Amino acid sequence: MKPKLLIVEDDPNLGEILSEYLGLKGYETTLKRDGEEGGYAFQKEAYDLCILDLMMPKKDGFTLAKEIRSTDSDTPIIFLTAKSMKQDIIKGFTIGADDYMTKPFSMEELLLRIQAILKRSVKKEEEAFPNQFNIAGLTYYYQENRLITPKREINLTTKENELLKIFFENVNKTVDRSTALKKIWKDDSYFNARSMDVYIAKIRKYLQDEPSLKILTIHGEGFKLVEVN
Repeated sequence: MKPKLLIVEDDPNLGEILSEYLGLKGYETTLKRDGEEGGYAFQKEAYDLCILDLMMPKKDGFTLAKEIRSTDSDTPIIFLTAKSMKQDIIKGFTIGADDYMTKPFSMEELLLRIQAILKRSVKKEEEAFPNQFNIAGLTYYYQENRLITPKREINLTTKENELLKIFFENVNKTVDRSTALKKIWKDDSYFNARSMDVYIAKIRKYLQDEPSLKILTIHGEGFKLVEVN
């Protein structure tokens, strides 16, 4: 699956060049022309990285980044700006930016920075979640897509594996339906929601081997993996 990039740049020429260049380099890009459009796009879909121009009409890059960070502390952000003042750089990193490039810049350098940031993000996520996870009578190996129950060993599909990871990360906590869809399917459309329901039904069947674990449906919110005494 191609990494998804949100590019918010009010210069039409630079925006098109960025979108086309990064598209040719294997990324799926979404280009928006101002901070308001960028904010709406971020709310609707999940992205692997955001590239934000600093000076934009309607809503500047600092404001947009603050809004993103208010609900999402993980998605990497790179600022693009014509400014190189020290206080602007400090402000950008204080808000939560991962990198900062001053115009004009090299496309090749931007590409290398994107690759480095995404590599760190993947490594950080893998390190944050252990490969082996034990709960009740189950042993789950995330990096091997494998679940061992008291009765059998199950080779999980990619979607089953990512869903189970979210549930195991949030035992006894509600997993928001929309958040799970955006993280795994990258979109919370009706058809993807129906697809997720099918996968959850499969996981529920696997968990029948361990009666103390159940996935509950929390109406209007999502799902919860609970331990039943």
